[in-house]
Amino acid sequence: MKTNSITTIMTKNVICISPEQYLLDVKHIYEKKKWHHHIPVIENEELVGMVSLIDFMYHISGAGISDDHKIYKELRVKDIMTQKPFYLTTTATIEDVAKVLAEGYYHAIPILENNKIVGIVSTADIIKFLLNEAL
Repeated sequence: MKTNSITTIMTKNVICISPEQYLLDVKHIYEKKKWHHHIPVIENEELVGMVSLIDFMYHISGAGISDDHKIYKELRVKDIMTQKPFYLTTTATIEDVAKVLAEGYYHAIPILENNKIVGIVSTADIIKFLLNEAL
């Protein structure tokens, strides 16, 4: 494996959600510490969408922090996700991902192998890598 392979810095064991899950499940994921702000959406083990923190916050405007608000139990992931998200494969290098993230259209990129999600890389991951390399 190349030392500059994206697999060396990506977050593995990615928590994913399904299109049919309710926003309450998304809320609970975002309430955890040290969480990427993007959640891959999978169906039949294939990536079909992404939910960003911005997507989530936009759709729950006014709902508050209580789990009891009806919006959390009415809207599903499929109602707010970005469909057909951009992704890269495990053949990508850290430089490949950094170039894509630097364009500013994405803040996290799912990493696939054999059409299955095996990791995710965020702008924060790239910054941490570059800081470690500079020190």
